[in-house]
Amino acid sequence: MHKRTLGSQGLETSALGYGAMGISIAYGSGDADEGIAAIRKAHELGVTLFDTAEMYGWGENERIVGRAVKGFRDDITLATKFGFTRDYGFDSRPEHIREVAESSLRYLQVDHIDVLYQHRVDPNVPIEDVAGTVKELIEVGKVKYFGLSEAGSETIRRAHAVQPVSVLQTEYSLFERDVEILFPTLTELGIGFVPYSPLGRGFLTGTAVPADQYDETDMRRTDPRWQPGNFEKNVEATRKLTEFAATKGSTVAQLALAWLLAQGDHIVPIPGTRKSHRVAENAVAADLHLTAADLSRIDDILPAGGFGARYAAGSMPSWN
Repeated sequence: MHKRTLGSQGLETSALGYGAMGISIAYGSGDADEGIAAIRKAHELGVTLFDTAEMYGWGENERIVGRAVKGFRDDITLATKFGFTRDYGFDSRPEHIREVAESSLRYLQVDHIDVLYQHRVDPNVPIEDVAGTVKELIEVGKVKYFGLSEAGSETIRRAHAVQPVSVLQTEYSLFERDVEILFPTLTELGIGFVPYSPLGRGFLTGTAVPADQYDETDMRRTDPRWQPGNFEKNVEATRKLTEFAATKGSTVAQLALAWLLAQGDHIVPIPGTRKSHRVAENAVAADLHLTAADLSRIDDILPAGGFGARYAAGSMPSWN
């Protein structure tokens, strides 16, 4: 798999990464052994960026990732995140960042974290203090690169002035386009971009079912895009994309990932799956070339993203 560069500090990864969140939370019950097999399959296929977070099971997901990559840790980039409390509030105080970083090092069984993200902006802690704390961790060799997640332009600029930000992570897919407003800032500052949920939380795999058919612990039961009215429109858009993908000899998931890669050389999506065969399917997208005509056809089908908000009202803070 070919490589891409994220940011201006030397971070190079595979064109596609792997997001491990779904092994532990958000999409129903998972299986650690199945997740480990999927991670190892990704590595076998050339994936070098693996993404986890403290909040994904409060150490459980990091332990799984650490076990999975132990045999090839030096060949890959490990990313994790700090900033949540166990009741899903925010805590990016310097002492908490240091505490979480130490826990992550222990759970992952590594001596350094390649990319350390602030998981969400903490309105109670100046971003300069956050960036300064991560800078200290970089200076002592416990972290290599600084990342932000779901941050806005002002926050990115203020953080970058203290410690260069290598990468921003935010939801981005054919279903979710709002983050494009930040691309000029990323380009100006030389910051890479890692889209999470690049397959629309599974909608862009062609396997979506009505909300009430998911496990009680699955976030899609309440996702606005799965609710009546929006669901049917999104199914129809996915059907059209699937038909178009077939003309390219690809699946709709491969088309959706190739579309993201075509939006800029600074972009590395991190699709997540528990299934090794899905990992293999996703990896093919790195070599799927889309022409200008292909991109135009895709925009005809979904000109402004999917139908319905990405979160229920009031559950997601606005960027700042």
